[in-house]
Amino acid sequence: MKLARILTRPIDTVAQQTLLAQGIDPLLAKLYATRAVKSIGETEYSLSALLPFQSLKNIQSASERLARAIEQQEKILIVADYDADGATACALGMRGLQSMGAKTDFLVPNRFDHGYGLTSQIAELAAQSGTNLLLTVDNGIASVAGVKRAQQLGMDVLITDHHLPGEQLPECIIVNPNQPGDTFPSKALAGVGVMFYVLMALRHYLRQHNGFSQHPEPNLAQWLDLVALGTIADVVPLDQNNRILVAQGLRRMRADKMQAGIRALFHVAKRKAQQAHAFDLGFAIGPRLNAAGRLDDMSLGIACLLSDDIESAMDLAMQLDDLNRERRLIQRNMQDEANLQLATIDTKNSYSIVAYHDSWHQGVTGIVAGRLRETFHRPSIVFARAEDGTLRGSGRSIAGLHLRDALDLVSKRRPEIIQKFGGHAMAAGLSIAGTHLPAFQREFEAICQQLLEPADLNHTYQTDGSLNSEYLNLNTAQQLAALVWGQNFPEPCFCDEFRVIRQRNVGNGHIKAVLHKNNCECEAMFFRCSTTLPERIRAVYRLIANEWRQQMELQLYVDYWEICV
Repeated sequence: MKLARILTRPIDTVAQQTLLAQGIDPLLAKLYATRAVKSIGETEYSLSALLPFQSLKNIQSASERLARAIEQQEKILIVADYDADGATACALGMRGLQSMGAKTDFLVPNRFDHGYGLTSQIAELAAQSGTNLLLTVDNGIASVAGVKRAQQLGMDVLITDHHLPGEQLPECIIVNPNQPGDTFPSKALAGVGVMFYVLMALRHYLRQHNGFSQHPEPNLAQWLDLVALGTIADVVPLDQNNRILVAQGLRRMRADKMQAGIRALFHVAKRKAQQAHAFDLGFAIGPRLNAAGRLDDMSLGIACLLSDDIESAMDLAMQLDDLNRERRLIQRNMQDEANLQLATIDTKNSYSIVAYHDSWHQGVTGIVAGRLRETFHRPSIVFARAEDGTLRGSGRSIAGLHLRDALDLVSKRRPEIIQKFGGHAMAAGLSIAGTHLPAFQREFEAICQQLLEPADLNHTYQTDGSLNSEYLNLNTAQQLAALVWGQNFPEPCFCDEFRVIRQRNVGNGHIKAVLHKNNCECEAMFFRCSTTLPERIRAVYRLIANEWRQQMELQLYVDYWEICV
């Protein structure tokens, strides 16, 4: 068993004392003070605490253009991305705009036929359907050629996106908190979050201009379940603004106030919506929605989210569930092949992982890259061959390497290698010619060696230190589960020494044990663990409120353990 580094998150003691003085529970004060929360106001999750929309660049122009389209009954075509963020943003746009009187339809590019985003081909398809205004969601910031083609065909374009811009921007109205000159305080909005803000601004504009004389104003909060799902599924940083959006969406799910499609997805995933947590959205609901875009056509997922009939939504959700099962099988086969490839390579002395096989499915490369990243703790990129013969890669990174910036450096050093690329710090995509794969592998490895320290390549567990025994109970687990945790606001985990009282094998390669610490005994799960536990261990663990036979009980989920000397 390879030893990992266990680090304790540093505590901002000034923030901790401030939070304590403001009446925050001592454990939560400690947890918040390690997550850049400095006052009780930043723990406020009411909608009134949302950042106002006015500082988003071009938000007024976007509102005016959409209002004109509504007034003149122009056809608005939403062009969506084919992931869960794009699907939820599209469903939100359709529902929100139609509730304000707009005439809308949507088009989601097929990953295999059209590639990503607003391309010239998509612009031509839009023109054929009589579109007046093209509205992108979760894409478009890099669509210079696609926007130009749309305008040549007589359409206006409004881009709503959150991805990082390239050196050249499309010449149209753009709403994106990450574009140059934007002063919106949160740069972490997902695509669905940007769309929610556009709807807020449009409603405000219509309210000021008597736009609701013929029909009532919509309550935008009724679609916060869509916003929460897209935000969590896209793994954007959970700053306070995003935590508000997610907390409000989860609150609606728990109260059974959600779209029929999301209710159906909870059902097929065998999750209880009344106990919905961010984990359910990220690891059960999101993957089923994403399966449509990965293997087939995300129109299926969007149709599920747009359905108002539970029977129809259930049928669509079952189709998504079937696709997700197929995706898991494809993924396992690709992982097995990747592991065989990498067994012949000295991965210990490599700073990166690049894998390719001509039979691999391009819709699953991102997930396999994520699994390789977890296994080897290296920035990992997995390629598959597209229909046009190019190799399309999806990458996942580790702390210490901004993946999009690394690809940008490769592109600057060897402009001929990468045809196009884009993404974030932890996830990115790119296209290259097959003949350039060896050169890309060499250049990417060189960049990773330049940007990473050897210590970065050791798996590191950031913990919240030791947990006082008084908190080692079901009440604490339920208290923590009720809060929103996720990217850049990690779920609390702790590190302590335990004595193993008893243990037994359960399921397929798991261990259930009883652990003892300071007169406390806790049941603990060790997943994917086939090694008999020694008498004393040091464990990194999380507190889980586990339901068993309609009873709630405390369980510790052990993420990592080592022998305690």
